[in-house]
Amino acid sequence: VSSVSLHITVCCVCSSVSSAKYTSQSTHTTEKSVPYEKILKQEDGLSGPTKPLPKSADVVVIGGGSLGCQTLYHLCKLGMTNVVLLERDRLTAGTTWHTAGLLWQLRPSDTEVELLAHTRNVISSELEEETGLETGWIQNGGLFIASNKQRLDEYKRLMSLGKAYGIESYVLSPAETKDLYPLMNVKDLYGTLYVPKDGTMDPAGTCTTLSRAATARGATVIENCPVTGIQVKVDDLGVKRVKAVETAHGTIQTPCVVNCAGVWATKLGEMAGVNVPLIAMHHAYVVTERIEGIQNMPNVRDHDASVYLRLQGDALSVGGYEQNPIFWNDVSDKFAFSLFDLDWDVFMQHIDGAVNRVPALEQTGIKSTVCGPESFTADHKPLMGEAPEVRGFFLGCGFNSAGMMLGGGCGKELAHWIIHGRPEKDMYGYDIRRFHHSLTNNNRWIRERSHESYAKNYSVVFPFDEPLASRNMRKDPFHQVLQEQGCVFQERHGWERPGWFNRGGPAPVLDYDYYGAYDVPKNTDYKYSEILGKEYTFDFPPHHDVIRDECLSCRNAVAVFDMSYFGKFYLTGPDAKKAADWLFTADVNKAPGSTVYTCMLNKRGGVESDLTVSRLEPSPAHLPLTPESNGEAYYLAIGGGVAQHNWSHIQAVLQDQGFRCTLIDHTEDMGMISIQGPKSRELLQEVLDSDLSNDAFPFSTHKIVNAAGHKVRAMRLSFVGEMGWELHVPKESCLPVYHAVMTAGAKYGICNAGYRAIDSLSIEKGYRHWHADLRPDDTPLEAGLAFTCKMKTSIPFLGRQALEAQKAEGLRRRIVCFTVDEKVPMFGLEAIFRNGVPVGHLRRSEFGFAIDKTIGYGYICNPDGGVVSPDFVRSGEFTLERMGVTYKATAHLKSPFDPENKRVKGIYG
Repeated sequence: VSSVSLHITVCCVCSSVSSAKYTSQSTHTTEKSVPYEKILKQEDGLSGPTKPLPKSADVVVIGGGSLGCQTLYHLCKLGMTNVVLLERDRLTAGTTWHTAGLLWQLRPSDTEVELLAHTRNVISSELEEETGLETGWIQNGGLFIASNKQRLDEYKRLMSLGKAYGIESYVLSPAETKDLYPLMNVKDLYGTLYVPKDGTMDPAGTCTTLSRAATARGATVIENCPVTGIQVKVDDLGVKRVKAVETAHGTIQTPCVVNCAGVWATKLGEMAGVNVPLIAMHHAYVVTERIEGIQNMPNVRDHDASVYLRLQGDALSVGGYEQNPIFWNDVSDKFAFSLFDLDWDVFMQHIDGAVNRVPALEQTGIKSTVCGPESFTADHKPLMGEAPEVRGFFLGCGFNSAGMMLGGGCGKELAHWIIHGRPEKDMYGYDIRRFHHSLTNNNRWIRERSHESYAKNYSVVFPFDEPLASRNMRKDPFHQVLQEQGCVFQERHGWERPGWFNRGGPAPVLDYDYYGAYDVPKNTDYKYSEILGKEYTFDFPPHHDVIRDECLSCRNAVAVFDMSYFGKFYLTGPDAKKAADWLFTADVNKAPGSTVYTCMLNKRGGVESDLTVSRLEPSPAHLPLTPESNGEAYYLAIGGGVAQHNWSHIQAVLQDQGFRCTLIDHTEDMGMISIQGPKSRELLQEVLDSDLSNDAFPFSTHKIVNAAGHKVRAMRLSFVGEMGWELHVPKESCLPVYHAVMTAGAKYGICNAGYRAIDSLSIEKGYRHWHADLRPDDTPLEAGLAFTCKMKTSIPFLGRQALEAQKAEGLRRRIVCFTVDEKVPMFGLEAIFRNGVPVGHLRRSEFGFAIDKTIGYGYICNPDGGVVSPDFVRSGEFTLERMGVTYKATAHLKSPFDPENKRVKGIYG
């Protein structure tokens, strides 16, 4: 981006000074920061692009680092040739030049394990086979250090997940670790995780080889060509679309731009009116002098010391992540520091950790230091996919220091996204549309959350962790009254939603304290943080019994759930019926007053969402409960964590199909409470002015009713497998209605319950959770949701052709329920074995309190590649591996709880 200068600082340190003493004795020189425009005039006499600019291109990739080069290469691999990469300087000159280039195969995410596997394949073999050029890949292995039990438990979880993917790994004792790495201090270790086929990538060699492979397939790579603008047009439907890329040397007409500009991605986004929520931090490492005996050692991550040791020939590169990183290039902020000066006070903690782990470093000199910018995001995940603001503007940035190792997998998925409209894998966690639009331009949220993601880069990934940064961004009308009753809130894309209810009284979330960094006073007597700390375990959490009581109250009496964070949309307009037929798998065009559970698919048949759709009566507007409609109108209720994603998905489908419809968002205007349990009808009959009998108000219907004198939309639905109703309430009426429900419910034993209880209750009943056991790479047939698809009708819908083909071929994977008799905690990612052979892993697992067993769901495949039939499931003997220990499991094709589905119909006893 032309308005931003690129600076590089290399500090040369006297090699005779030991690393333990350099802060007081060493001398170093720092090159003056030189503006990028001046560099162009000085280097090789070049002052313009390395190649002429074409007049047009099908895709223009901006940024010649890891992601840009990988995306270009994979676009060409998928058959595109009229593609251009523009780099303002030279390839890798942004953040890629100073990356450590480490590749670890195991991460606590199945999608990331798959992405890493593709990167490794591209770097270690594919590129060399295609080009005859070496990328610089070194397979020296990887070693994760555990200094405490919790860390070793995390590594054991990774090892078990790796078995499902055929990744070789070993948990080693301290003595075994010493045999492998003789220079290592193992006195303070619990153990290590060794992955022999991890390794090291060379950024320059990789990107050069990628660019040559892409140009051989027809791509054009142009260096020394800063982008100065992005032209955007508005089409006949009022939709903004990319038109062209401007440079000082010419304009390229194109319908598609890919923003791979790294730390400059925000500036590039501004050119097109696109919010890119990332922030840059200084990130540094030092390179040591020669160390005798270090040759061929594996790379090391000592997470608890927050330091990595990368093998560099006969030396080491030493770096890490601290809680007080230096924000980059923000002189207006009191936390900003001068550019690229390595702050030894900040960095010293990594030297101390490295010396503790490899004592030979105490007497080893520092040859050089490298410091450059790295971009970080609010949830420590990259930003990818098509921007919601402008069609044809794609993101491939914000990689949180993982751009090299995730580059191959993400480059392939991004290329597929551009060409086919969606990625092959589940990339929701990376999709820019996961963030609500109110957050992506909120500087406080971006800064605080990105700081926390940097500071916690090496933290243990616990099942029930929650962020402390930038909380209370979106609160529903019940927030204060629930907080007063001890609600422990979870954060989901800005929303505060109830997690569970603490018996020890209120535990409010406080303003972010940056973990005490930057002279910000650290929060003291912070009850919420203390509660979270107690939840940091891979065992049953200490509040397990509280969740049990909430669940059993719902099963045996009645519970109220605040589900206000759900997205609440209206679909109206002349083509609303056509749009509903095309968007939704189920036939939602039943009689007004009906509510239908359905899915939305992509064209490959993958599930983009599950939701409820209620058909409304034509009526004048009575917002927010009723939109104005002379024709068809529908009310959509969608899980709040994916509401923004679904909003963008629906809008894109409406635009692509040319439907004359309006999608109206009333999420912020309404609250929603769900009253569930055997006593729910008796309770609500005292609050609502409507007959709630089965005949008058059957399951899967809705009505506008009065609740304590306030109009609400009541829906007879359940997400927990009990008889119950949801009340969708205008925000000004939320508290009076809630208090009326709680007052009437006192004699029935009503209790507040949160999403931790919903997680347990829903899995026990066999209900899917989107983005847990239901994702865009799963079809309804695989997920056991064929009943949501109108396949017996002739009505076309998005994804139908893919489902018909899959049905004809037979399922190659299928979701299966597993129960374990032993009371052992499982959280997902546990390996599934059939007759001793790995066939998958759990996507989701909880403890089911009504059945008194651990229960999990996972997709299994046939190792022979054949169909996974019900008989294949019934005939196998299954075990689940948790942290290296196997447990006998029972497979179920139906939910073990209420398999006849009587309770939601009000049939008890």
